[in-house]
Parts: sequence; C-alpha cells; structure tokens
Amino acid sequence: MTFVGLLAAVALPAAETAGVRQAREQLEQIRKLADAGAVSRKQVEQAAGALRQAQDDALIAETLDARVALEDLTEQQSTEATGAAARRLERQLAQLAQQAILVGEGVAPRTSLVPFEEELDATRRLVDAMEQRARSLAEIAAMIRAEQEVSDQHPDQPSIADGAIARITRFAGGSKFGNEEFKRVVLEFERKFDHKLPVSARGETALHRSMGFDHRDRVDVALNPDGVEGRWLMRFLEERNLPFFAFRTAVRGQATAPHIHMGAPSARYRTTD
Repeated sequence: MTFVGLLAAVALPAAETAGVRQAREQLEQIRKLADAGAVSRKQVEQAAGALRQAQDDALIAETLDARVALEDLTEQQSTEATGAAARRLERQLAQLAQQAILVGEGVAPRTSLVPFEEELDATRRLVDAMEQRARSLAEIAAMIRAEQEVSDQHPDQPSIADGAIARITRFAGGSKFGNEEFKRVVLEFERKFDHKLPVSARGETALHRSMGFDHRDRVDVALNPDGVEGRWLMRFLEERNLPFFAFRTAVRGQATAPHIHMGAPSARYRTTD
C-alpha cells in the first residue's frame, strides 16, 4: 500500500475532534518525511494506526455523550460506534500480548503488565455498554418496523382497555394526538402511578428519520398493554378518542417488546418532506 493509500485507508467516518485533527496532521507530516526518505514505512503505519484510534475514540465518545438520547442515534451510528469499541479492544489485546513477550524475555518486569490489563478491563466494560446500547436501539427500530407493518392491517376495536387484548390492537379515535394531549397523559399518569411515563421515543427522532418514517406528533411508551399501567393508558386514550396502537408480543419474529404507540400510524416521508 502506498503512503497515499494509507491516508485513504484511515478516512473513516468520525467526528473531526481536536484529537482526530492532530492525528491526521501528524500522519500527513510523517508521510511527507517518508516521501523524502527521512522516516521509515513503519513510522507511517504507526501514525496511520494512531489516526484510526483517534477516529474510533471520537465515534465512541460521540455515541456515549450523555447529552445524546438513545433515540437520537441511528442504527448506522450505533453499528459504527460498536465496531469502534471492538477495534479498540483488539488493539489493546495486541498491546498486552506484545508487553507479555517483553516480560517473558526478561526485558520488562511483571508489574509493567498492570496498566495494560487495567485498560483492557475498562475497554471490555465499554464494549459491553456499547453492545447493550445497540441492542436497545435495535429494539426501538423493531418497534418502528412493527408499527409500520400493521398500520393498515388491523381494524379498529370499539373498546379494548377492559377486555381481552389482541396481539396487536389499533384504536383510530377521532381526535388528533399532539403536544397538549401528550402533556395531559404525562401529568395524569404521574399523578396516578407516582413515577414517570416510560417514554421510549417522542416525536421525530434521528432513528425514525433514518428509517424513512414520520414520527411527528407521535409517542411510543414502554408499557405492556396487559399490565395495569398499560390498560389505564389505553382507557385514558379511548375516553378522549385519541388514536393508538397496542402491541402485546413480537411481530413476525421480530424482538419487539410490548409497547403502546400514541398517535396516528407513522407515515413514510414524502420526497418533498
């Protein structure tokens, strides 16, 4: 691979943080020195590796940013960040193995392995967290797909809150669900059950948009329609003639958790939206 090729190989999608910019500039500088014969190819490869690591670190930090809600991520972002964490783990395993060789040869003391082992443990925990976050996002995506699949397939039922709940139930209502209705639901739910309404997706999210669905004026809540809280919510919505979908179980093999979608079915975006 040429030095230019090494630059292209590390042109991964990542936030252009100060660390990424610094690593990229360092690689470009070393590449120029290599072209002039002042440094070795190995040094270029090391600089390229440092840039890849900086890009992976930026992806991870961006995804785990406390200000970024889970539903504001896309599946692609989650996949890229999870891959970045896995690559970090691979690099640290290689570094630990190299240090263990030095210890085995008597070049370095056994205690020199401790910081490598500690960093490896921390990265394993990070990978676990990223994978859990990816699973949670996949669950929300499955909900979105399930809602779209059944939006036109299930007739309305006149009253469902007190009867047997079908696997998927739709109540069309005659009123529009919007921000004021959502606020009323939240206040009444918290007054009734003394804890927050478990909202999994409110309004338009990056995930819905990336999948091509209009989720404006719609809210998904992680409540089982068979449970006390789920039946209360359905009854509350029915009494106010507000539309909703109730999902009891998985749809067509998808790992869709029970939930209630408040509002009209999520429509696909038009090309002009």
